[in-house]
Amino acid sequence: MGIASGIVLYLVVWFMTFFVALPIRIETQGEAGDIVDGTHSGSPQQHHLKKKAWITTWIALAIWAVLAYIIITGTISVRDFDWFNRMG
Repeated sequence: MGIASGIVLYLVVWFMTFFVALPIRIETQGEAGDIVDGTHSGSPQQHHLKKKAWITTWIALAIWAVLAYIIITGTISVRDFDWFNRMG
């Protein structure tokens, strides 16, 4: 795995982890009882984006390290997924 592919893999893992973390602990305006005129009651009041970004960074780093180890050592290769015996 090259440097560019390692960075791309980390970014993919980071964004997937971030999208999973986004709906966690959101306090909506309806729950807070402070609905701003012109917005939906389900709009976030407190979203904690900075905290979620930092947590996501560390979790994504751990996931990326495991994936990078598997790819670099060849523990799992493309041939392991050749279910139709196309690789010979």
